[in-house]
Amino acid sequence: MTKSKSFFIAGLTTGLFVAAVLGAFIIRPKSGDSADRIVIKLAHGLEEAHPVHQGMLFMRKRLEELTGGRASLDVYSGGVLGSETDCLEQVQKGELAMTKVSTAAMEAFLPEMKVFSVPFAFRDAEHFWNTLHSPIGERMLELGVARNFRGLCYYDSGDRNFYSTKKPIRTVEDVSGMKVRVMNSRTAMDMIKAMGGSPCPISWGELYTALAQGTVDAAENNPPSFVSSRHYEVCKYFIATGHQRIPDMLIISTLTWDGLPDYIQKAMRQAAAESETFQRKLWKEMTDTSLAKAKESGVEIITPDLASFRKACAPITDDPAYQDIRKLLAEIQEVK
Repeated sequence: MTKSKSFFIAGLTTGLFVAAVLGAFIIRPKSGDSADRIVIKLAHGLEEAHPVHQGMLFMRKRLEELTGGRASLDVYSGGVLGSETDCLEQVQKGELAMTKVSTAAMEAFLPEMKVFSVPFAFRDAEHFWNTLHSPIGERMLELGVARNFRGLCYYDSGDRNFYSTKKPIRTVEDVSGMKVRVMNSRTAMDMIKAMGGSPCPISWGELYTALAQGTVDAAENNPPSFVSSRHYEVCKYFIATGHQRIPDMLIISTLTWDGLPDYIQKAMRQAAAESETFQRKLWKEMTDTSLAKAKESGVEIITPDLASFRKACAPITDDPAYQDIRKLLAEIQEVK
């Protein structure tokens, strides 16, 4: 076989592969649409009422407006295309164009994402969002490129707070001896140990019963989850510690992104940024509504002494397991 023929066959094979992959997540054209219309498939595991899904619908609307109808999103909710991990893997393989993923789920192969799980890495919500919108946050959106995806924006998933069944928590000393349900995460368990409690990584589906039966004394999550899970029925103390802030990230396959015209890339960046603002507003409204409902149901909302919690958790990152994010943590502390 001549060299020119071998190059031609190799090029044809590569072209067919790329075309097949592109066909998996870009529909061109859609019935009744113009021939150059691009519809990008986006899937996630949340219900349609969730602020993240609503943010995605807002992004679709703005993308269509910004491109004059030449680009849109086809949004699949409720895990119909798989779990969060499934969707992330599909995006990496080029089988799905876009998904939403918690930054906690990316820790295994992007160590920098672990910074969001470090307790009190951010002073407050303002510091958190200022960091995400700084060069640090922009850099973290690009970290996944080597893994075949890039971030377009962040979505709010709130802050994590304690809630307890038997007694209020006003200082870190009150956590001592308590059995606290946490995520199955090294950082979360280290945090409870640093506070003097016993971490219990019970599954989310079993937590209501565990709280009701006294298997655990407390748990931690954001206000909307506290109410939607009905945990407020058995926990009469909600402690606003805000000890972790773990955002969601909207990601897109690099194979999809690199195949888009420049003007659509620009429109997608703008639509994503605007959808983030829209989603954050919805999340705040849901948080406020959830706290109001919990209070009306007899839950005491406690604002604790955060200084004692910060002091107890400060030594956590001295462990060699956190060596790879110490520089990043120092950078974050410099953000105003």
